[in-house]
Amino acid sequence: MSEKKEPSVWQGFKAFLMRGNVVDLAVAVVIGAAFTNIVNAVVKGIINPLVGAIGTKNLDHYSACLSSSCQGDQGIQILWGSVLGASLSFVITAAVVYFLMVLPMAKYLARQEARRKAREGTQEVIEVTELEVLKEIRDALVAQRGSGSSRP
Repeated sequence: MSEKKEPSVWQGFKAFLMRGNVVDLAVAVVIGAAFTNIVNAVVKGIINPLVGAIGTKNLDHYSACLSSSCQGDQGIQILWGSVLGASLSFVITAAVVYFLMVLPMAKYLARQEARRKAREGTQEVIEVTELEVLKEIRDALVAQRGSGSSRP
């Protein structure tokens, strides 16, 4: 009898790498890393100066003191400015990604899907029409045979 040979670790690893979702994930990570530079440039070059026109560009220096004496690094300080700055940076980055990438891609995919459905709908109409024509031809042939067999 022939023995079943188990796949080697290398073959399993190769199969894992060749899966579609792993390759797609790798591409997404690379594109995401490259896109991070664009998003950071938009946030630093456009959004932060606009926020800076209203207040300040750097919120890291805002804090609250919990102890009686807060001078320099002494005392218990809550650095709420850095938390607010990071939160604003996240929200701004998410908005830029959504409005510049996600929303246009969703609209593009919706148009593509509508075109595909329209093509399928047209194809179904054509198939139904062809089916009806074939039925009519069949009925005509049956009628001809019926009238032909009644002749002497």
